[in-house]
Amino acid sequence: MRELIVLGTASQAPTRHRNHNGYLLRWDTAGLLFDPGEGTQRQMLLAGVAANAITRICVSHFHGDHCLGVPGVVQRLSLDRVAHPVHAHFPASGAEFFARLRHASAFHEVADLREVPVVGDGVVARDAVGVLEARRLDHPVESFGYRLVEPDGRQMRPDLLAAAGIVGPDVGRVQREGSLVVGGRVVRLEEVSEPRRGQRFAFVMDTRLCDGVFALADGADMLVIESTFLAADAGLAREYGHLTAGQAAAVARDCGVRTLVLTHFSQRYQDPEAFAREAAAVFDGEVVVAADLMRVAMPQRRRKP
Repeated sequence: MRELIVLGTASQAPTRHRNHNGYLLRWDTAGLLFDPGEGTQRQMLLAGVAANAITRICVSHFHGDHCLGVPGVVQRLSLDRVAHPVHAHFPASGAEFFARLRHASAFHEVADLREVPVVGDGVVARDAVGVLEARRLDHPVESFGYRLVEPDGRQMRPDLLAAAGIVGPDVGRVQREGSLVVGGRVVRLEEVSEPRRGQRFAFVMDTRLCDGVFALADGADMLVIESTFLAADAGLAREYGHLTAGQAAAVARDCGVRTLVLTHFSQRYQDPEAFAREAAAVFDGEVVVAADLMRVAMPQRRRKP
């Protein structure tokens, strides 16, 4: 299962309908929790997300709407006795803030929470589900965006498998071993499959337009990106280090994004569809205006690179 579970979509202040930020990416056996703002633990309950679904916590920066939910989430990991390690990624310059959030009140810590501060651009983790990268963004405090990249692989072709006489458990064998002897002939994996492009997910929060935004969004199957303001308030966006919906859509257009998820909306706007209209005027792909507790499926795989 690969999907984004939206836990909150507000920017600086929550509203009656929008909680502070919070986004859980379900990616096969992994669960990446991005920017848990205040109230994230309760939003997880409403969304049906258990603490043991979290394998990584990724904080973009230490403004409160992106991190004040850390204490509750960290304590819930121990309360529920989550058995697997949970890695926490955050700007190294904010290590003191993370320490305060982690130990904000008295509790019995039994969870295995491993801090992995981000010191600069590059790979921050590599495991079976893919490569997690970070890129520096342009905000008044140090901020990083994140990008998860699945390695390229191969997609099995049922028609070619049938023609080669490969059925049942032998399909798995040729995948694992790269070749198989069938009827006295060696059949190579390349003969019964085609290239499969690894999926890519990008998460871009508070920032002005900068090189890091485009590096993160490049070729993303899903881009979750802040669109705090509309174009009429572009001056405010620039002043406070944010994007407009139109700017976010232009990034998606220029970077070949497939699904664009807009979020982090200023409380000054009452009509969510205004963000959809502004983005659709620029980007002709799928545009999703995020709402609390929404689930957004990763798009189907591209068949070829």
